[in-house]
Amino acid sequence: MRIAGIGCRPGTPPEILAAVIMGAKPDAIATIPAREAELRPVAALLNLPLRLVEVAGVVTPTQSPRITAAFGTGSVAEAAAIAAGGRLIQARQAFGTVTIAIAEVP
Repeated sequence: MRIAGIGCRPGTPPEILAAVIMGAKPDAIATIPAREAELRPVAALLNLPLRLVEVAGVVTPTQSPRITAAFGTGSVAEAAAIAAGGRLIQARQAFGTVTIAIAEVP
């Protein structure tokens, strides 16, 4: 199963989120509780489960000082994918206000 870890700025339009997520063809989406408002409607539209996970302290391969200061991890997308129980197979990629990382869950 493929999990798409998603990070985004508050208020990111659902059509942008949906386009990024659909391009990855995941089986589920993971993000932080603070982004539930942005991602819950997109997950429902795409008929994908949404997992809300805590990411503080999750070690990620890439590091953003701004994200570390705000969320306690180097990448929300990578940390969400890992915290959802996956092994990271694609480091974060940024698409404007959205970042996505992919993890494989056995």
